[in-house]
Amino acid sequence: MSATMNASTEQAVADTVLTPRFYRTDFEAMDRLDMGPIRRQFDDLLEEFRADANRNFFERDPAFAQEIRELSPELKREFLDFLVSSITAEYSGCLLYGEIKKHATNPDVQTLFGYMARDEARHAGFINKSLRDFGVAVDLGFLQRTKKYTYFAPKFIFYATYLSEKIGYARYITMYRHLERHPDRRFHPIFRWFENWCNDEFRHGEAFALLMRADPRLLAGRNRLWIRFFLLAVYATMYVRDHSRHALHDAMGLDTDDYDYRVFHITSEISKQVFPFTLDVDRPAFRAGLARLSRLSRRASAAREERGVLGRLRGVLVQAGCGAASAFTFARLYAQPVVPNEIPAQVRLSPAW
Repeated sequence: MSATMNASTEQAVADTVLTPRFYRTDFEAMDRLDMGPIRRQFDDLLEEFRADANRNFFERDPAFAQEIRELSPELKREFLDFLVSSITAEYSGCLLYGEIKKHATNPDVQTLFGYMARDEARHAGFINKSLRDFGVAVDLGFLQRTKKYTYFAPKFIFYATYLSEKIGYARYITMYRHLERHPDRRFHPIFRWFENWCNDEFRHGEAFALLMRADPRLLAGRNRLWIRFFLLAVYATMYVRDHSRHALHDAMGLDTDDYDYRVFHITSEISKQVFPFTLDVDRPAFRAGLARLSRLSRRASAAREERGVLGRLRGVLVQAGCGAASAFTFARLYAQPVVPNEIPAQVRLSPAW
């Protein structure tokens, strides 16, 4: 690999608060999943996966290369950061779902996770082709062997992955609809693929919604505390990460704050199908807390760039202070009131946003 390709792969391998992670789980517990309580909707969902509407979708058309524009250095850096983060998340899903399929003997589990691994592999491969255009493709084999894996119990996989898939849907469809109205702002052809692409994300989220609804204990009692944690963690991570990509959103004609809260509203509305509450994202204290997390993240990032012995020492102290302040801010956000929700009788198997 070239030095730039190494740098891109190194970014994907890195584990920080804001970067996507690779996961392992209790495969035996996953294999014991019982689809009985959700059988009718589960079978309907499997039929959608089997039909594979996107079978031939992830192919670049002749116009693709002609639409690639020269980007400013700042926009190029942020766009590549967006693509590398995206491919890491997609490939993480591909590996996790593939491992669950590999270890499963339950035919329902094998079939479901096999389909989802198939989809995620297509997504990762398609992104990597665009990275290759810039000479910075991620070495996925090296990434698989080298990146640290985090163990999550199945219920945590359900909460985190459900929200990851749903917020992915909301992000992609919001970008797609905006660029559909403003095609002059579409600075790269990959955005033309986001509509059908995000339908895969939506379908994957529905799978995890059904798995959670099959065991009502996952949505009640002390597990409500975990649901609140994952909702806040996913929203806060997106907000902080997006507010470090102003050039990317400016190029698309999107206000970062407005875009993020539109995504939060869509995700919250969707999550009512399975979670007993949503976060009050319009509460002034909630918005102020996310803005503070973003400021602290920027300050910590600047501190990491300090040079010299005294500069590095000062940077370490600043980062420690920012970390403590961020933890306190997160705790205050966690303690804010939520909006109760009555879970409906069935999940929605097709997007309406």
